[in-house]
Amino acid sequence: MNRPHPTADDLARCRARFAAETVPGVLLTDRYRMRYLTWGSGPTVVSVHGICDDPLSFCMLFAGLVDRGFRVVAYDLPNGLDDAARLSRYSHDHFTDDLTALLDHLNLARVDLLGTSFGSTVTLRSLARHPERFRRAVLQGGFAYRTIDPVERGLSHLGRYWPWRMHQLPLRRPIMEKLDAVQFAGCPPQIYDFLQECSGRTPIKATSHRALILSALDLRPQLPSVPHPVLMIGGDRDKIVPRWCEADVEKGLPDVRRVEFSPCGHYPQYTMPAQYADQMAEFLTHSLG
Repeated sequence: MNRPHPTADDLARCRARFAAETVPGVLLTDRYRMRYLTWGSGPTVVSVHGICDDPLSFCMLFAGLVDRGFRVVAYDLPNGLDDAARLSRYSHDHFTDDLTALLDHLNLARVDLLGTSFGSTVTLRSLARHPERFRRAVLQGGFAYRTIDPVERGLSHLGRYWPWRMHQLPLRRPIMEKLDAVQFAGCPPQIYDFLQECSGRTPIKATSHRALILSALDLRPQLPSVPHPVLMIGGDRDKIVPRWCEADVEKGLPDVRRVEFSPCGHYPQYTMPAQYADQMAEFLTHSLG
């Protein structure tokens, strides 16, 4: 994938590889039945996905990392629908506990981390709480604090009780297209359809719970205690995480640099996966060996 954006054939090939080459697993944590997968061999990168993602969302990026000599570990955050998670009892700290439980289960002493959007907050807390378990980290669409407006907060409170998945929300697609159209400019329609497919699987109650956690979250005081080198990846058309959110992280971390993709929005795993993999591989291999 040497073009600015992937083609429909690129996506189809990576989806086929994801289905054929990943090795699935299940871990029974103290809080939920965690589904995870491993792919490839080499230095391990553990991926923590965003508020409406799952591991398949990153199949093009993961394929690029595997082809560049990395092993990827990815897992599902608790969704409260089919994994026995009791979301009402979940705090942000528990997401870090789940991550370290997976590392212990896989006998991974020290790894690199990739945190995207909501997953960046789990990554930042994990780096601060367990610095010995991690070597380097990549944050995409990353933030330590993000305001949630009253309408979003009110809908999230209601959504905790809805038994449906995101694709069942009325008017979801036209509303999303108003936000996302500029972020997918230049991509074939199959790429945007793939975003709709992946994000649509997320249970509404899980999305709502994660949003409410964010509404009370401020990790900025913890940033100076993170000793790891961190790469931030942002898009010049990001409509989801404002630039000031990333700037807060840049100001707070002791060892950080940021690259900006253009033209790109909040979803480079869909729109610019080859460039994403290139930047990650360069950063993560800088001190290997």
